[in-house]
Amino acid sequence: MGNGIAHCFAQYGFNVSLVDINEDALKRAIQTITNNLDRQVKKGIIDEQGKNNTLGNIKTYTNLKTAVSNAYLVIEAATENREIKLNLFKQLSTLCADEVILASNTSSISITQIASVTKNPGNVIGMHFMNPVPLMKLIEVIRGYATTDEVTKKIMELSVKLEKVPVEVNDYPGFVANRILMPMINEAIYTLYEGVAGVYEIDTVMKLGMAHLMGPLQLADFIGLDVCLAILNVLHTGFGNPKYAPCPLLVNMVTAGHLGIKSGGGFYKYTAGSKELVVAEKFSK
Repeated sequence: MGNGIAHCFAQYGFNVSLVDINEDALKRAIQTITNNLDRQVKKGIIDEQGKNNTLGNIKTYTNLKTAVSNAYLVIEAATENREIKLNLFKQLSTLCADEVILASNTSSISITQIASVTKNPGNVIGMHFMNPVPLMKLIEVIRGYATTDEVTKKIMELSVKLEKVPVEVNDYPGFVANRILMPMINEAIYTLYEGVAGVYEIDTVMKLGMAHLMGPLQLADFIGLDVCLAILNVLHTGFGNPKYAPCPLLVNMVTAGHLGIKSGGGFYKYTAGSKELVVAEKFSK
């Protein structure tokens, strides 16, 4: 997600500082952005000069203090872990000027809670981008309890400059997108777990019957099964409603390290260079 957000802002002329604690991760990020820009050139979305300009707008850093020294907006896209995010926002609150807007790309963690560890909670907001960021139009803009009207207006206007469609929502577990999406994915996993149908069959029903571009099990692999589990746990804890309890099959798969595309396998098996959708051996008949 961080790669995609950096790509998007840089493509629209913003100077971007891309930050990670790992230098190799930054090299991979730039390569990923370059590959995605090459696809845009092939499709005629941008030209070669546009690609070069975009890459020229991105600088990489491993030092957070240096990276944010001149920022007016910081967007966090760290892993979906509450403690990591809270610790990062504590640091950002100290390192950034008081007027800097601090945004989180969190899928489900409370913006109000994130804001509570900062000096200026009114300047904290959620910017939940959809993956892949350069292609997906939606930005879910989440107002924390203290987020000001001015900050919300600035982020809504900025989103439009990126040719995105911002939708303002309030800060409750899962917001809108994942409050609706994750129970659907979880129910699809339960449907597999209870033997109602197989992986391919479940996804085919949803693609052909409900006009979804991707079946829920394939989408779960794409998102990351660990991320799906983390979001469901936030929903389950936040609402105290058993309907959000993650399916035991999902819990077992994450425990076993079968996380989807990122690990090479989840409900489907992923082979480098292959676009063929193959059901994982565990679930094949």
